[in-house]
Amino acid sequence: MHRRNFLSLSAAALLTPAALLAAETLKYRPGVVDALLKDGKTVFVDFYTEWCSTCRAQGRAIEALRGENPAYDAAMTFVKVDWDVYSGSAIAAQYEIPRRSTLLVLRGDAELGRIVADASKASIKALMDKGLAGA
Repeated sequence: MHRRNFLSLSAAALLTPAALLAAETLKYRPGVVDALLKDGKTVFVDFYTEWCSTCRAQGRAIEALRGENPAYDAAMTFVKVDWDVYSGSAIAAQYEIPRRSTLLVLRGDAELGRIVADASKASIKALMDKGLAGA
């Protein structure tokens, strides 16, 4: 095998799990969270921006935890809300979102947990575990 082909195939193999994980995260559009909750789903909502370093750190922790424990994906639907687009929207007002880098776990009419501006893997794991318990 040629070295170039080997490197290309190796890189593709390493990126595949991340690509699959990203495909399982819904990009927010108005009404999607309400529809998921009405269907009885537990919803993990990530209010983020592309330029926010805390948001990026939270995203890495979320991806790592989802990769380590497939039960998170089985129990919850993950939705990313772009704060730059939806900071003044109904969802931000409804859940009283103070800023980007806010993570929520919702089930039915209840908020199971929330983290604001905390990127520690342990805190995010504890929040995701609340989603498991609520599912």
